[in-house]
Amino acid sequence: MQEPDIKDNLKQTLNTFKSTGCRLVAVSKTKPVSDLEEAYAAGIRDFGENKVQELVEKADQLPGDIRWHMIGHLQRNKVKYIAPFIHLIHSVDSLRLLKQIDKEGKKVERVISCLLQVHIAKEETKYGWDEKELMDFLYGEEIKGMKNIQILGLMGMATLTDNSETIRKEFKDLHRLFTQLKSQPLPEQVQLSELSMGMSGDYLIAQEEGSTMVRIGSAIFGARNYT
Repeated sequence: MQEPDIKDNLKQTLNTFKSTGCRLVAVSKTKPVSDLEEAYAAGIRDFGENKVQELVEKADQLPGDIRWHMIGHLQRNKVKYIAPFIHLIHSVDSLRLLKQIDKEGKKVERVISCLLQVHIAKEETKYGWDEKELMDFLYGEEIKGMKNIQILGLMGMATLTDNSETIRKEFKDLHRLFTQLKSQPLPEQVQLSELSMGMSGDYLIAQEEGSTMVRIGSAIFGARNYT
């Protein structure tokens, strides 16, 4: 199999960005440190991982100015390993997880930035808050006691389908919710600036629908390694 030209792939990917305000998170899960070093040399500073152990191991070997993004389902008992250094947790899919992040943030004396993952896909396998749960939390009492989290926005994963209209509708619905929340008074722990939606197969649609941050892996690093 031909090795991907990461520098060239990055250049081609960034040339397709329609929104100048949209940030690229290079999804480096399953990829060797050498691939990340190549992307780093090409100017990338935001890297996304979906496994805590892999993220921690790579962070130990790579430059300290990298902004690490946790994009996969996060188990509560693993939060403590990334709490000291994580830049942004995209995948906060429940109140129980958010409470754990707040608890671990207090231990390491950090305010940890988070995105609330909203369930927008038709697939039951996707995690996330529904709209009612989100509203109840943001305007409820429990958030008031959370001093070590900062909610910077929302994240969503579209249905895995070739139907672009289905994907577009899901992104559009999430952007509507994001815009609606931004127009209302929110707790001090909530400063909505980021809307993380879009991956290698659908990031162009996501950008058109208002994404501020796209998570792209295979278009940069080639197919994932599962061995």
